[in-house]
Amino acid sequence: MENLIYRSAKALAEAIRTRELSSSAVVAAYISRIKEVNPKLNAVVQTTFEEAMEQARQADDDLLRGAIQGPLHGVPMTIKDSLDTAGVITTAGTRGRARYVPEKDATVVARLRAAGAILLGKTNTPELTAVGITDNYVYGRTNNPYDLSRTPGGSSGGGAAIIAAGGSPFDIGSDTGGSIRMPSHFCGIAGVKPTAGRVPRTGHIISFDIGYLDRFTHIGPLARFVEDLVLLLPIISGVDWVDPTIVPLPCRSPMDVSLTRLRVAYFSDNGIETPTGDTVQALVQAVHALSAGGVTTTEARPPGIEKADTLWNSLFLADGGEAIRKLLRASGTDPVDMHPSIAWTQSDRVLPARELAVLIVAWKEFQSRMLVFMKDYDALVCPASATPASKHGAARRPDFSYKYPHNLTGWPVVVVRGGTSSEGLPIGLQVVARPWREDVAFALAQQIEDGLGGWQLPQL
Repeated sequence: MENLIYRSAKALAEAIRTRELSSSAVVAAYISRIKEVNPKLNAVVQTTFEEAMEQARQADDDLLRGAIQGPLHGVPMTIKDSLDTAGVITTAGTRGRARYVPEKDATVVARLRAAGAILLGKTNTPELTAVGITDNYVYGRTNNPYDLSRTPGGSSGGGAAIIAAGGSPFDIGSDTGGSIRMPSHFCGIAGVKPTAGRVPRTGHIISFDIGYLDRFTHIGPLARFVEDLVLLLPIISGVDWVDPTIVPLPCRSPMDVSLTRLRVAYFSDNGIETPTGDTVQALVQAVHALSAGGVTTTEARPPGIEKADTLWNSLFLADGGEAIRKLLRASGTDPVDMHPSIAWTQSDRVLPARELAVLIVAWKEFQSRMLVFMKDYDALVCPASATPASKHGAARRPDFSYKYPHNLTGWPVVVVRGGTSSEGLPIGLQVVARPWREDVAFALAQQIEDGLGGWQLPQL
C-alpha cells in the first residue's frame, strides 16, 4: 500500500490507465490511510468514502470498456471546505453553514470531476479562510503531521496536512494572503498560487463579488510533487462564464522552458522579518541547485518590497471588516460569534473614500515597481516565511510578510520544499514568476525539487 499512496497523482493516473492498478485499489488504499492518520490530524472533516468506492468501481468498469473519462480517470482527491461540493456539506469553517449542502460544485470541483477525479472528502479550513492557522468552531483544530503540537498553517491547512501524511494525492486550496503557500511551506509539500485571472473562484466562499479585494484571492492545487501541479492547473483554469475576471490564456508547458536562458533573483531577508539560519541555508541550497541546472542567479531584492506588509493589511482592513461581516451574515453566522482567530479582520475605522483612493494608487505604484524590477529577471526565489511551522497557541500570527507582495501583484508563485529545520520541520521556498508564466515557476521549482529531494514522509 505504501508504494501506491506515495506515488504522484500523475503516476497514479498512468497506472490506472494502463491497468497496473485499479481505481478501486487506489481509492481503498487512500481511505485506509485517512482512517489511520486523520484521528491525529483532524484534517479531513467530511468523508465520502462509500460514494468514492462506488465511483472507483465504475471507473474500473468504464476502463474495461475503453472509456476514459479524462486525465484524472479514477484518481482520488480531497477538496478544501471553502469550495462548494454538490451533495456534500461545505461549511467554510463557520457555524451558520454547519449543515449547508450545496446543490452545485464550485467550478474547479466540477472540472476535476469531469476529468475523472474522485472525491474522498473535505479538508479543514479556518473560518471563512481568514487566518494563517486552521481552527474553527465547527470542526476544531488541525495539526501538523511533522509535529502535532504545531499548526499546519492556513487557510488550506487541512489539505496540506493530509497530503503530507499520504492521505490524499492532491487538494484544491485558496490563497488571499498566502493561504496555499503557508500550509505548503509548513507541511513540506508543493503548492501553486496561479496568476490572478487564471482560475475561476465561482463556488468559493470568497468569490468575485466581495469587492475590490477579490483580486487578492487565487484558487490553486496543492500536492506532494511539482509535476502534479503542472498536471492539475490546466484542468481547473479558463473562463467559466461566471467569474468576470478570468482571462482566456492557455497554460504553457514547463517542458518548453530552457533553464539556461533564465535569470533568477533571490533574497533571504525581506526587511520585515529575519529568517532563521536554517531558512537561509535552504535558500542557499536551492540557489546552488538552480545554478547546477544552468540558471543565472543574482542576489537582489525588489526595492520597496518591505512596504507590502503594511499595504496589504491597510487594503484588507480599509472597510473596517465589513466584507468579513457580510460573509458571516450571508452564511447565517452572527458576527459576534466569529472564531477568535479571525478577530484581527475587524477594525473600528472605515477609510474615507479619499484615503482609500490614495491607498489604491499606492497599490498600483507597488505593482509598477515590481514590474520594473522583474524586467531584468524571469523569476524571484525567496523564503515562504521567516520561520518553520509555529506552535499551536503562539502569541503572534504566522508571518505572511513574504507572501503578501504576490497577492498585491497577482503574479504566480510555486512553493516547493527546500530544506529541513534543526527541529525536523519542513522549509518551503517561493518561486515567483512574471504574470502568466507559471511554466517558468514550475520549471524552476522542479529543478529545486529534483536537486534537494522535495517532500519527505512525516513519522506520525
